[in-house]
Amino acid sequence: MHRRGRSARDGSMMSAWLIPVMILAVALAVDAVAVAAAQGACYRPSAGRSAEMALAFGLAQGVMPLGGFFLGALAVGAVEAVDHWIALALLGFLGFQMLRGSFGEDEVVNPLRGRTLLLAALATSIDAFAAGLTLPLLDAPAFAACAAIAGVTALLSYAAVRLGVRAGPRLGDYAERVGGVLLILIGLRIFISHQFLGA
Repeated sequence: MHRRGRSARDGSMMSAWLIPVMILAVALAVDAVAVAAAQGACYRPSAGRSAEMALAFGLAQGVMPLGGFFLGALAVGAVEAVDHWIALALLGFLGFQMLRGSFGEDEVVNPLRGRTLLLAALATSIDAFAAGLTLPLLDAPAFAACAAIAGVTALLSYAAVRLGVRAGPRLGDYAERVGGVLLILIGLRIFISHQFLGA
């Protein structure tokens, strides 16, 4: 009886933090999902490349909150002073490159891979760094919560890439332009929300 009661109590404690963490994970994944969908539409990567992209976005979203959790308010304050500038610069640069390629100014514009994939994953996960501060407020164990955030982001990003692959032929020559504009808009959203709205 005692074991059963303790087990039920442990289960209720887990559900108490798991639901808010899953909601947080979906909210944090939105930017990565948008970029993943644009990549799928523009370049129609294979399932293996889609999984690689999703894994990169998921790992970035999982690691960044750990930084916020362990480094605390002081480090987060220092990062928040420049994070929106970093996101604007990285995403703006990547978006501009895609737009140049779509208008034929570059012979080849590669999909996100290697260094550019890392930059995009970090840029879209900047909000997750500050979100690490909220984990104690949710009574969430840091590693379990960050693993959940990483898993949700990876799954949603993979689904978004594959949906983008299907939508790509309908967008035709405009797919790359849409992807480039989307990257720039995400960078602007992060910049405006942090710089002027205090989000």
